[in-house]
Amino acid sequence: MDRTVINGIIALVIIGAGLLIWQNQRPEETQPATNSSMLESKSDTEIITEQQVTYFEEAKGYFAKPAEDGNYPGIVIVHENRGLRQEIKDTADQLAKAGYLVLAVDLYGQVVETQDEARALSAGFNQETGTKNMQAAVDFLKQQGAEKIGSLGWCFGGRQALELAISGVPLNATVVYYGGNMASTVEQLRPITWPVLGIFGDADTVLPIEKVKEFENSLNELNITNEIYIYPGVGHAFANPSGPNYAQDETRDAWEKTLNFLEANLK
Repeated sequence: MDRTVINGIIALVIIGAGLLIWQNQRPEETQPATNSSMLESKSDTEIITEQQVTYFEEAKGYFAKPAEDGNYPGIVIVHENRGLRQEIKDTADQLAKAGYLVLAVDLYGQVVETQDEARALSAGFNQETGTKNMQAAVDFLKQQGAEKIGSLGWCFGGRQALELAISGVPLNATVVYYGGNMASTVEQLRPITWPVLGIFGDADTVLPIEKVKEFENSLNELNITNEIYIYPGVGHAFANPSGPNYAQDETRDAWEKTLNFLEANLK
């Protein structure tokens, strides 16, 4: 057989094998990250979940707790601006595995996909009702046996976790991930008497770094114990695996800091 033909056959075989390998690897490589895969708890604790638990008027939240009876602290977690999506429920599961009673509140009553839709929801949001919603979540967790309770939120939820903290309801810990147009002055933050953890990125175009600095300075002026972390080179919502600003290493580090902070102040 002519050597040119033989070389052509060999080339086709190599190309075909390469395509087969690429097809077999591609689904795994392009599979989108999720909160549960990125923030997976090291604990194998079994948990119980309730997809729709009524805790405030018509609001139905997501409740997760360890399956074994015990005295567990509680955490109110607040979704981002697209509503109570699955990634927030996944995070509630991971916190439950770490030994918490977790209520993921629903401040919108619906879930949307696009930022245009999210902005429309935010524009119609009533803060007074939202605050009462979160306060009812605290009461719910107390009824479940939680003696210590913290608030935790991301983006819109970060701001709301802080709104709950300054609403007059005593808590034991608050965690704010890049909280948008959040409270930052001494007068606004004065009701807080417990530790605060803040997670931010210095490339955030939604929350200016000057606002973060004001937030930190006000906490210090009020002698509020705080840990403020500003990650270099990452933008808004960097801890959301489904978003364009997702930063894997920073997310892992921030989550470890979050778990350590909650354990130190709630357990």
